[in-house]
Amino acid sequence: MAMASFARRKAYLLSRNLSNTSSEAVRYSFSITSFSRGFASSGSDDNDVVVIGGGPGGYVAAIKAAQLGLKTTCIEKRGALGGTCLNVGCIPSKALLHSSHMYHEALHSFKSHGVKFDNVQIDLPAMMSQKDKAVSNLTKGIEGLFKKNKVTYVKGYGKFVSPNEVSVDTIDGGNTVVKGKNIIIATGSDVKSLPGVTIDEKKIVSSTGALALSEIPKKLVVVGAGYIGLEMGSVWGRLGSEITVVEFGPDIVPSMDSEIRKQFQRSLEKQGMKFVLKTKVVGVDTSGDGVKLTLEPAAGGEQTTLEADVVLVSAGRNPFTSGLDLDKIGVETDKMGRILVNERFVTNVPSVHAIGDVIPGPMLAHKAEEDGVACVEFIAGKVGHVDYDKVPGVVYTHPEVASVGKTEEQVKALGVEYRVGKFPFLANSRAKAIDDAEGLVKILAEKETDKILGVHIMAPNAGELIHEAAIALQYDASSEDIARVCHAHPTMSEALKEAAMATYDKAIHI
Repeated sequence: MAMASFARRKAYLLSRNLSNTSSEAVRYSFSITSFSRGFASSGSDDNDVVVIGGGPGGYVAAIKAAQLGLKTTCIEKRGALGGTCLNVGCIPSKALLHSSHMYHEALHSFKSHGVKFDNVQIDLPAMMSQKDKAVSNLTKGIEGLFKKNKVTYVKGYGKFVSPNEVSVDTIDGGNTVVKGKNIIIATGSDVKSLPGVTIDEKKIVSSTGALALSEIPKKLVVVGAGYIGLEMGSVWGRLGSEITVVEFGPDIVPSMDSEIRKQFQRSLEKQGMKFVLKTKVVGVDTSGDGVKLTLEPAAGGEQTTLEADVVLVSAGRNPFTSGLDLDKIGVETDKMGRILVNERFVTNVPSVHAIGDVIPGPMLAHKAEEDGVACVEFIAGKVGHVDYDKVPGVVYTHPEVASVGKTEEQVKALGVEYRVGKFPFLANSRAKAIDDAEGLVKILAEKETDKILGVHIMAPNAGELIHEAAIALQYDASSEDIARVCHAHPTMSEALKEAAMATYDKAIHI
């Protein structure tokens, strides 16, 4: 089986080398013969590429374009590079997740490891300062990368004047027009609001406000049981808040494998998080000291009230294209406001491209980065590729949950015969040694070929472990391929090896 897997992978790699593409592209399929070097015919020769938006997709696209020899300008309205992710999203939230976890460990776990304190206290201003320092250093680092790669950086709000011109209202009060042969829209996404709920970033906050609370709320209600809501709920729950999560749907994180989801929810409940599912918010009263929410079953029924000091609205995100004047140049969008693009990330206006959260696909920073690289490779006459079926997703709670590929429900829906291999971290020596053994690895593989279809991990460091699985899926590996790779002992990664063994044969340590 292992030799067959190797031969299959070799044939797959050869086909990729010959075609420079993949038949598994989610949105489009394409051939190298359809591409030719060249830029949009109209406009100025001032820039080869102009990127609107300096978030993960935009700044990566700008740097890659410059590295490919294209004269590049990046426009960013915030005045600080990194977009939502770096400034008010991924990075500051992970800083607070880590800091709050350290506090929680000091309170609840250190004694069992022989580390004792007389008094453990929270210094919230210091915690916020550490978060802000991390953000500042990283944004300055991107500016340094722009200088290193000779990317021109314009600070201001850009909008289209023509398919090759962007008018920028600069943050210093001026205005300039930036011209380019190719313009990439990388403006990301914004918080989705709820009808009748006004976010003031004080009592009713978005994720941005939840990252900057000046005091720990006694009661925090999270509206929306997705990645962001559960992560921010975890932060404030560890610091002492009573957390209640209100979710319209029947499940938390609906995109997650159901078996993993059930274990994940039980874990969060053990940590004190409460869930009110199949419920919608129909009214908000902020006239008192706190917030009073009126709730109603999603299917209709008797109303109830829920009081909180702070309410976090985390009901998803919308593409952010406001103020770009897309209608002026005729760029088409779908009913959700997402910009429509072809396999080369080109809109219906030939000189205008779009990447990241403003187009269909997962709203994830790392997906936007891949979009950015592929987009500018196409512009430079090369071939780019992003397979949206193989983009890993991570919930950065504790334990973390990470996945790549298909869930068991998706595999069943496809009608594919499959096998499942699982391995619990309770049987992993490293997890037991560090006394952090909650979770498991679950692998789904096609029964006939043993090709891996999906991998799901719930573990303290699942977000790091998932990338071995992502590589395996990218190269059509079998579960036996992973199982026959020597994994260092003792490591958490051995759980993935054991789950792979359980998929095609039998695990050793259970």
